[in-house]
Parts: sequence; structure tokens; C-alpha cells
Amino acid sequence: MDLFQPFTIKGMTTKNRIVMPPMCQYSAKDGQVNAWHMQHYTSRAVGQIGTIIIEMTDVSPEGRITDHDLGLWEDAQIAPLKELIASIKALEPDVKIGIQLAHAGRKAEDAPEIVAPSALAFSEEYKVPHALTTEETKAMVQKFQAAAIRALTAGVDFIELHGAHGYLIHQFQSKRTNQRVDEYQELPRFGVEVIQAVKAVMPEEMPLFFRISALEYAPDGYDLEQGCDLAKAYQAAGVDVFHVSSGGESTVGPAVSPKGYQLEAASAIKKVTGLPTIAVGRLEEFIFADGVIASGQADMVAIGRGVLADPYWPIHAAQTLGYELAIPKQYTRGIRFKKTV
Repeated sequence: MDLFQPFTIKGMTTKNRIVMPPMCQYSAKDGQVNAWHMQHYTSRAVGQIGTIIIEMTDVSPEGRITDHDLGLWEDAQIAPLKELIASIKALEPDVKIGIQLAHAGRKAEDAPEIVAPSALAFSEEYKVPHALTTEETKAMVQKFQAAAIRALTAGVDFIELHGAHGYLIHQFQSKRTNQRVDEYQELPRFGVEVIQAVKAVMPEEMPLFFRISALEYAPDGYDLEQGCDLAKAYQAAGVDVFHVSSGGESTVGPAVSPKGYQLEAASAIKKVTGLPTIAVGRLEEFIFADGVIASGQADMVAIGRGVLADPYWPIHAAQTLGYELAIPKQYTRGIRFKKTV
């Protein structure tokens, strides 16, 4: 196996194993796609990334990290997203495009009132959130489903749910931030219900991705074993692919973060669930990323900062590693490859 082999997940086949993970651009107005997003995503598709996950897109206005996040909480946001997806596909028909649906919960910064499972502020610099009632929590599940329907209308190839980095789903799955006494005190319950609600409106052959923080770094946070238990609960609810990250639940982070520092977590979740995993975390070195796939530690690699710095990261990786890619004919005079895959 290598970076440039196709990969099939349910009814979707990617042309390579390279993923552009969701990375907030903080460039939207009223949650809508604009010219910045057009150039940002189309350039990475032309650069031969096989799978693009559009940045954290919020299911409710108060769920934005900032007022400049993308959103899918109303129908007016569908058409600009649909235009973006069509523009990408016009240039690179084989690229697979997903979108990450999320709610920032207590890590929202700009909303006048923020919400969370419990009335616990993220830090002294953040607002104290309103603790969602049982009825409000059930309504939040439906907001995820409604956003998923809008994403499907816009033409996405798959959906990813954001259950990592201290945002709302993560807040419900962690004892640090979930101090409820109702039915949602069961840590995986909210995430399970969101997964089930979104799966209910997705085509059978379409995969559902889930980004998970496989472990927390705070002393009273959950460890990798508990993270694997969460993954198994989410697998049973309908997740098809795990996008494995860590942390974000507090101001505490890993003591060190060398290249591939989250690979152990991706490998562990792959082992306990048997599902495909996407590894992420300082994987931008070409040879190292290729080795992750060759070793079987993960099935795909997410290259974040690497593709921010270099929209043509896959092309340059192929040149370094000795592979040949099918690239736009307009660029063939300037790009040479050593051999055919």
C-alpha cells in the first residue's frame, strides 16, 4: 500500500489516500461560502488531494467558534456551498468532497449566549455556557440532522461529524464537561443520537466519518482505552470511518508532539473497531506519510498545515517518492514524474 493507491469506503472510492482535513478559515459572512473558499478548496483539488473535508460548518449560529465560521443552519447557505462543490468537481471530477458538521458548545467565542452540556466555562477567558435542558439537547440532535440534509442537497460525497477538540459532541462524551443528571449523563449518548439522526437521512452507500479525540490530556480526562470504548459505541451507532485526533478539552496539551504523535491512537481505534482510520498530526513529510500507509497504521493520512503551505503537496510528494499522477494538462509542461504508479 502507498499514498497513491485508491481506497474504497462503502460506495465511495478515493483516488488516493491523501486527505485535506477540515481547517477553519474564519472567512465567512453569515455562514456562507464566498470567493476565498472557492480559491482555497479548488486549488487543493487541482493539487491532487483525493479527499477534501470542508472546514467545521456549524449547525446553529451560537455554535460558531467565531462569527466568521461556515454554517448550514438555514437554507440560504445551501446554494453557495453547492456552487463550491460544483466548481471543485468541474476541475477535478474524481475528488471526494465531504463536510464537517459541528457545534462549538462552550468554546464558542462571539455568540452573546453559548450552550454546553453543563454550565462550565472552558477557561477564564470564555463565557459560562447555558446548560442545555433535556428538550434543548434533543432539539440539538435535530439541528445536526437538518444540517446534514442541507449538506446532501448541496452535493457532498460524505459527511463528517466533529466529536473532537473540545467541541459540543466531545463535551458530552467527557466526564470533565458532562456533569448532567438526566439521560445525557451517559457519556456517549448525545454523540450516538447525532450519528443515528444523520445516518437516517444519508444514502445507504454514503460513508459517515467521525473525528474523535481518542484521548484527553487533562489529568482528570479520559485515556486511550476509554477513547476506544467511545469509538466502539459510535461504531455501533453507524460510523464508517474514524478520523483520529486527540485533546482540545482543556488548555492542557501534549507535553511533546513529534511527527506522527497521534498514530498510536489511530492504530488502536482501527484495531478495536476494524474500521478504516484517518491519521492526523504532523504527517507532512512525504516519506513519513507514505510509510504510515505502507505500515498499515492507518488507511488514509490527513495533511493539514502541509497543504496550507503547499496546495500541490500531493504532486510534490509523488515527485519525491517516484510516482506519476494524472494532472491537469495545463500543467504538464512544468511538472515531470519519474515513473508510473
